Amino acid sequence: MSVVDIAEFPSNGPLLGLDPGTKTVGVASCDAMRMIASPVETIPKGRKLTPVLERLFHLYDDRRAVGLVLGLPLNMDGSEGPRAQSVRAFAWNILKHRDVPILLQDERLSTAEAEWVMLDADLSRKKRAERIDASAAAIILKSALERLERGA
Repeated sequence: MSVVDIAEFPSNGPLLGLDPGTKTVGVASCDAMRMIASPVETIPKGRKLTPVLERLFHLYDDRRAVGLVLGLPLNMDGSEGPRAQSVRAFAWNILKHRDVPILLQDERLSTAEAEWVMLDADLSRKKRAERIDASAAAIILKSALERLERGA
């Protein structure tokens, strides 16, 4: 597989959503019916990528996922900058580790939306910091599920 467009992405089964950052990777998952996207965990990034990929694929296999949705941090004007290039490199490294379908999803403002949701839930600053990346991954995954449902 590779980074695929929406027409080539699996049409059913559980998915993992990822919010890849410079220090962590937020992970979310959805059920097989693709009704609910929920935060799972935040994987810390170290100097080596292998432990991150091993943890990621442990979660992938444990949930019997059929694909990955990666948040693509586009600029507000829709162009790609260094952060988007970093996500594309991360996708390439995932594919070197294992051949799985990957869908890139525009993630503009997902972290801000996750922060607003957690503020509304009255979570402490510490709890928000612990959960922000996984919550942003859930928002990215939810957006992708809506896009997949529309077929756009």
